[in-house]
Amino acid sequence: MYIHESSFVEDVKDIGTGTKIWHFSHVMKGSKIGKNCTIGQNCFIGENVVIGDNVKIQNNVSIYEGVEIENDVFIGPSVVFTNVLVPRSEFPVSRKYNKTKVKRGSSIGANSTIICGNEIGEYSFIGAGSVVSSNVMNNSLVFGNPAKFKYLIGESGEKLKMEDSFGCDLVLNHKYRVIEKDNKIISVQKEL
Repeated sequence: MYIHESSFVEDVKDIGTGTKIWHFSHVMKGSKIGKNCTIGQNCFIGENVVIGDNVKIQNNVSIYEGVEIENDVFIGPSVVFTNVLVPRSEFPVSRKYNKTKVKRGSSIGANSTIICGNEIGEYSFIGAGSVVSSNVMNNSLVFGNPAKFKYLIGESGEKLKMEDSFGCDLVLNHKYRVIEKDNKIISVQKEL
């Protein structure tokens, strides 16, 4: 584990081996950070945040209490996670934070805002500058304000080649079952 001398980590006992925390970052008590993570410069990790293994968090990212990030996630520079839907200075919420979950293998592009109470599906990709205000399905590319579904992607990040009710990641040769209802994709499941 490496913690730059300019960073402030309130409790190091729950930081995994091989993790690096760079300049001017603040990790609050009760947070858990897995193995082999990178926390860039000037990041804020709030109380009780859970970060899995092999997570890459770029510079200037703010992750507030109520956020859980699974393994192998990439978070681009200046991404912000919120944790209150109706913030008011005069009427604080007394630590009743909405939960946000970022599932395994997903990527969030620079300058995106993740509105609390949503789940970002496995191996999904949030385009730079997006505002995520609803759940993101597994293997989805979304972007915009608000972020909208564009197409399905594989674990490689490349667009799936669609054939009937299946998609194929040609880079990794993975196959996915695509389930539709009323001409709308409702689920994507990797075939084992």
